[in-house]
Amino acid sequence: MKVSKYPTREKVQEKKLEGLKEYGELMQQLLFHRGIRTSGDAKAFLNHDYDSHTHNPFLLKDMEKAVKRILCAIDKKEKIIIYSDYDCDGIPGGVVLHDFFKKIGYENVKNHIPHRHEDGYGFHISAVEEFAKDNVKLIVTVDCGITDVETVARANELGMDVIITDHHLTNGKLPYAHAILDPKQKGDKYPYKEISGAGVAFKLVQGLIEKGDFKIKEGWEKWLLDMVGLATIADMVELRGENRAFAHYGLKVLRKSPRVGLMKLCRKIKVNQSQITEDDIGFMIAPRINAASRMDLPYDAFKLLVTDDEIKADELSTYLNKINDERKGIVAGIVKEIKKRITGLSELKEVIVMGNPNWRPAFLGLAANSIVEEYDRPVFLWGRESGDVLKGSCRSDGSVNLVNMMEMVKGAFIAFGGHAYSGGFSITNENIHTLEQTLSESYEEAKKHHEDNGEEMFIDKSLDIDDVSWDTYKTIEQLAPFGIGNPKPLFLFNDIEMHQVSHFGKEKNHLKLEFKKSDGKVISSIAFFKNSKSFDKSLEKGEKINLVATMEKSMFRNFPELRLRIVDVV
Repeated sequence: MKVSKYPTREKVQEKKLEGLKEYGELMQQLLFHRGIRTSGDAKAFLNHDYDSHTHNPFLLKDMEKAVKRILCAIDKKEKIIIYSDYDCDGIPGGVVLHDFFKKIGYENVKNHIPHRHEDGYGFHISAVEEFAKDNVKLIVTVDCGITDVETVARANELGMDVIITDHHLTNGKLPYAHAILDPKQKGDKYPYKEISGAGVAFKLVQGLIEKGDFKIKEGWEKWLLDMVGLATIADMVELRGENRAFAHYGLKVLRKSPRVGLMKLCRKIKVNQSQITEDDIGFMIAPRINAASRMDLPYDAFKLLVTDDEIKADELSTYLNKINDERKGIVAGIVKEIKKRITGLSELKEVIVMGNPNWRPAFLGLAANSIVEEYDRPVFLWGRESGDVLKGSCRSDGSVNLVNMMEMVKGAFIAFGGHAYSGGFSITNENIHTLEQTLSESYEEAKKHHEDNGEEMFIDKSLDIDDVSWDTYKTIEQLAPFGIGNPKPLFLFNDIEMHQVSHFGKEKNHLKLEFKKSDGKVISSIAFFKNSKSFDKSLEKGEKINLVATMEKSMFRNFPELRLRIVDVV
């Protein structure tokens, strides 16, 4: 990455920090640059309060209609299908509704998760037609459905009502569903628009408990926040507003969650459940949940999260861990092929568009993430699952909204959708040949109208190695959980001498740099899947470097260690 990628934030003038004067200098700077300028806003951000930081579910448009229809279905003992997406938002969201129905003792309900490779993303007509044969009367979607106009119409024809719960952007025309719960739909006055798909499902459960006459202990639904927190962090929605509350309290519940599958998985991957962090979810847990759909059956991940059977939980956690390792190898192979192609280009365009009919679309989002990180530009990758339709994933470097960019040339695609910075698309063989040129043209236009989301990587402060202390960390820790909209504070350590350079891990494929403080204590800094040749600067013992890093607490082998996580060497 380029050095220019890390501009340093200017020190804020004292008069602008008047509202934050009760805090220390570092905290003042960090709060100010997160848009927090007053004492009241700071207290709200730093002091989590579930009741005041979450919203009434009935502020969502159509919540009354959705709740009334489900309560009617329960009363009439109608068969209900919970149809959720196959990723680490849809699956936990499906678990949220599953657990609710289990709690109230309603058994005429079934969870359905489409197969990523055979069915693809979305709410499918073929599935709806099968549900009709099984006398289903009501379908509740989770994390999908907002763009599936034809499928909802077919369900209506077959005598089934559909309640859509989703959080994705609409594509103009809304399905004619019985009720739509999506804070992003036109006319919705819900005060926070960025909740995850599982978050919307949770709001539905809140609404059902409030209006239904169930013998449920008050506050029971908060146990479902483990799944909402997992999805909120894994789906990379912004961690501000209500999502910050979901992530914070979700982590609290995850740390003491009685789900046997979760406990078994944590032991397998050496994550201390009582100390789970957002990094553990992002790098360890969510990839294994997602591996189920990328490699085989998404229902395996669902079963892991709902089972009460210790033997089954043990088998499923072992299996998900195994197929995740296989998934890593496949993605690494795709990334290697892309880099080889890029090396052979005479010129690298503003948008990277590459594909191979042998690439499975399920792995392309992960590969695109790696390529974006290395080449700092939007990436569109395509492959083929079956038939003549090509499917792909795209990721943005933050310079452009992908949905807007694809909307400008929507005729080039069969279908597309997603979020501002990650999406998916399908396209014909005919149009794939001109896609690079088409996207390069729309990129320039979309870039002009793009509003910066504030995710550029700024260095929050320059520190000395002596500043790496538990006191400094305690200040930083108050801002957690970190993620989109609330990035980890980034620090620059100028001209520091490397006391030791080494590699660790079974394959010695992770980098460790050690530095000495003036009191002789050693501070470690690590980078996973990097080595001493991974950066522009040579890394040798005794040499001096400028290190860009975040600060973190490691609980490896249950021993707390303060260390740095290397972002770059510049």
